[in-house]
Amino acid sequence: MKRSIGIALLGLAVAAMTAAAQDMMRHVDLLSPDMVSAEMTRGEVEAALKAAASAAPADFTAKRMSGLDLSGLDLSGAIFRAAKLNKTKLAGAKLDRAILDQAWLLEADLTGASLRSANLFATQMLRARLDGADLSGARVAADLSGASLVGASIADANLGADMRNQSMGLMRAVLRSANLERLNARGADLSRVDLEFAVLRGGDLTGASLKGAQLGGADLTGVTFIDTDFDGADLDSARLIGPVGLDKAKNFDKAKNRDRLLRQ
Repeated sequence: MKRSIGIALLGLAVAAMTAAAQDMMRHVDLLSPDMVSAEMTRGEVEAALKAAASAAPADFTAKRMSGLDLSGLDLSGAIFRAAKLNKTKLAGAKLDRAILDQAWLLEADLTGASLRSANLFATQMLRARLDGADLSGARVAADLSGASLVGASIADANLGADMRNQSMGLMRAVLRSANLERLNARGADLSRVDLEFAVLRGGDLTGASLKGAQLGGADLTGVTFIDTDFDGADLDSARLIGPVGLDKAKNFDKAKNRDRLLRQ
């Protein structure tokens, strides 16, 4: 009971700090044992997965798992709420429907991982690698600043701001300076998402929502914008060269700072 209460209080504290600025780095010693060590081995993780039943998925809440090699494991539906997975190797892992709320995955390797319909709320993923990862249908309100999602998919995913719970502040995905080349964002909700200085070259945003998104300094070269909604998007100094289907985009005339676009 005490552990459950402690975990609940930890979750509330983490969420509150994230909401204040989505910047917890200045509050945490990233070199502390709590952030860089593991209290489990890969074998123990595999045993926990084997023992878990479909009605009660494996629960790694608040576990320290940083630096482990969990590549290729089937972690579907597992609970990693407030867990530490910094620099953990999860390449090719299956995390479909996994709960990663308030988890730490700084510089984690999720290359080619599947996170379909996963939940990542207030998750810290600075400089994480998700090249070729599949986050289709996922709920992502995570800090992915400096992350790499080359060739990844966020099709039909929700990265937009949670406008229903403003008491916690503006919770949304942050992808500042992220590498999103060839990103499949078809049908994705990117409303009010921070994409400043992100590289989206060759991406597909067909049917995506960029309502109120921050795209200042972003590289939008060769991006497909068919049915993309630009209502209120800020395009200050964004590079827009060779776009595909821009004439079929929605509300492009309602985007901010169109006169400051770089077109060559």
